[in-house]
Amino acid sequence: MYQLYYYPSNASLAPHMLLEELGVPYQLVLVDRDKNAHKGADYLRLNPTGRIPAFVDGDLVLFETAAICLHLVDTHPEAGLAPAVGTAERAHFYKWLMYLTNTLQAELITYFYPERLATDQAGAEDVKQHAEARIGAMLDLLDDAFAKHGGPYLLGETYSVVDPYLFMLSRWTRMMGNPARNRAHLGPFLQRMVERTAIRRALEQEGLAAPFF
Repeated sequence: MYQLYYYPSNASLAPHMLLEELGVPYQLVLVDRDKNAHKGADYLRLNPTGRIPAFVDGDLVLFETAAICLHLVDTHPEAGLAPAVGTAERAHFYKWLMYLTNTLQAELITYFYPERLATDQAGAEDVKQHAEARIGAMLDLLDDAFAKHGGPYLLGETYSVVDPYLFMLSRWTRMMGNPARNRAHLGPFLQRMVERTAIRRALEQEGLAAPFF
């Protein structure tokens, strides 16, 4: 049985939602960040970065959220949660997954941990302010992608793993001055997502309450 090491509303949420969508057996293992468990020796043996999530599939141990999601969609191609390999649609799938993880998610980490890039509180506040502005531009770009293709999901008409990934990152903006939900296309997209049974189940299992985004 799969094991997903998680903490509520962390980067583990995307593979958690994906596991629910797949309907496969899995076990959730809480990594209690409040007790610094993600820096403990037992967890570091699974994920030497000391970040969440980690994922166990038999003898295979993975970290990095996007890698876990790709492994799951490749292991369960019958679910159709990624376009066929070698197609233009698959190329766009890779594009958006990389944009979400390497660009938007990375900037969100800067926003939430600005002290890592500053020497004092004033500097940290400046870093955070600039990060929020850049995040806003990234959300605008994503909103424009929906506007251009007119479909309900990031790839257009087809639901894929980039959608729960985008939902997770959009959720992280909910306390910002101009969160993802304020945008003309992202707002309805996020509402569609919380209406999906698999998404609701994952949110409930993690003890997350409205407002979800």
